[in-house]
Amino acid sequence: MKYTNTYLFILAFVVMALFGCKKFLDRPPLTEVTDETAWTSEDNLRLYANKFYPAFFTGYGLGFNTEGAAMMDYQFSDDVFLMGNQGNFTRSVPNGGSIWEMDTIRSVNIMLDRMETRMKDLLEEDAYNHWTGIARFFRGLEYTRLVTKFGDVPYYDYVPSDINLDDLYKPRTPRNEVMDAVYNDLKFALENVRASDGDQFVNKYVVAGFTSRAALYEGTWQKYYYNNNERARKFLELAQEAANIVISSGKYDIVTDFRSLFASNNLGGNKDVVFYRNYDAAAGITHSVASYNNLSESLAFGPTTDLIKSFICVDGNTWQTSGEDDANDFTLSKIITTRDSRLEASFYDKPTPKNRAAFWYITKFIPRSVITSVAAGATPPNEFTSSKNETDYPVFRYAEALLNWIEAKAELSTIGGAAITQADINLSVNKIRDRPLAKEAEDKGVKPTAHLDINNLPNDPEKDPSVPALLWEIRRERRMELAFEHSRFEDLKRWGKVAYMDTDNSKDLTSGGWVNFSSELPPTELKAGISVIDMAGNTIVYNGSNGALLKGFLEQPIQMADYHT
Repeated sequence: MKYTNTYLFILAFVVMALFGCKKFLDRPPLTEVTDETAWTSEDNLRLYANKFYPAFFTGYGLGFNTEGAAMMDYQFSDDVFLMGNQGNFTRSVPNGGSIWEMDTIRSVNIMLDRMETRMKDLLEEDAYNHWTGIARFFRGLEYTRLVTKFGDVPYYDYVPSDINLDDLYKPRTPRNEVMDAVYNDLKFALENVRASDGDQFVNKYVVAGFTSRAALYEGTWQKYYYNNNERARKFLELAQEAANIVISSGKYDIVTDFRSLFASNNLGGNKDVVFYRNYDAAAGITHSVASYNNLSESLAFGPTTDLIKSFICVDGNTWQTSGEDDANDFTLSKIITTRDSRLEASFYDKPTPKNRAAFWYITKFIPRSVITSVAAGATPPNEFTSSKNETDYPVFRYAEALLNWIEAKAELSTIGGAAITQADINLSVNKIRDRPLAKEAEDKGVKPTAHLDINNLPNDPEKDPSVPALLWEIRRERRMELAFEHSRFEDLKRWGKVAYMDTDNSKDLTSGGWVNFSSELPPTELKAGISVIDMAGNTIVYNGSNGALLKGFLEQPIQMADYHT
């Protein structure tokens, strides 16, 4: 009887528990949005889409996380080297054995599926098309990223079943098929996303800017890798169309000095900026990139000699052919007066061992006032130390729209498109060269760069003979404008010019800034293994007693500990 009563009690408890779960525990949460309750309004769609912003508009990253961030995550190109070493990957197995992740694609497709099945009757047509365009924009960007990294990848424009093995183990879709779908997504977004949807939200011009970037990449890839002019034309025309949407809007201009674009706490309303990432300590949103520009932080990477030599002189000629006095003098205090103003805006004006790789310290991403203060002996302000930085990042600038437009147009001209005119160059390259100079730069003697003249292009003895002279200069302009940002290595890949990074062919890839140990630097910096390359290309190695002869482009001994950090 005792055991019978016990069993009856247990049975009653189980029954109550089962009914209790049905009545209470299975209720939908009252304070959380679920898949069953979320798809009811534009506000909810906006909240859902917001989660994609940090991944696609990285800016300076967040806190100490600099993955995808300007300068810190772009140290692999012919612009940057690391303590005497440039990764010679042309003779090594590629690293980074990651596999594609489809979580973003799945998330975007869920948004599109739920809108189609649950919201079509809830939204006005223009609202429905706008949010469909937003989702397809993000899907297009994500597939562009995947194809850029992996080539053929499985394509999903639906939410796959998590129990269907054919879905889960879908084979790779050919690159061209994927990119045709991307083309359609981006075209739809261009035609349907609102011209204005509130501050700091994606609009038609943001879509147009990023579309010009993605389409330019694919158009040039098709031209230089597949020799497929038909497909190249398709994507280059999209790049030109998208960039022209930004240009013809009349909303943007080149009105800000170069450094201020990267050292402002508020880029809101700046006509140079199509879209930016805002940082605000009060909201707990800060970064650390500017701290690596504060003249106190020691860096093991720096600009290559190759980048330094690529800057055009202020008369519009290369340093070898320029009529500027002392154009072949690479002393830092001198070169900032003979080169395009972006060089002065990107570096501290004296060699310093705080940049251990090149002795030229990058200051592109910090206010001038901070550098002036630290150079005078002060410690960096608190907000420019650690991960406390609040400066905004321009994730897409008007200048890039101009460069994407002129490059797409120039590439099209080589495969049957209209010829480039001086008016095209004036609208793009020369518009950028006319940007205002900071007063601090003018006080140093910095001058505007002469206009590019298509009838009198620079005679560059270092020009790649396979590249037309006009395209060579457009690519140079892009290199100067976007140094230490997202562009350079991706550009080399799409042009089929990764061989530019082969250190066996150029000492300039493993040496840095011009230094003079007899006049610019203290003798304590003369250490075993240091050498310089003089203007004749000769290497002078420090032997303990020849410090006065060490005048040239700095070479540091390879330090593998630095290389692996």
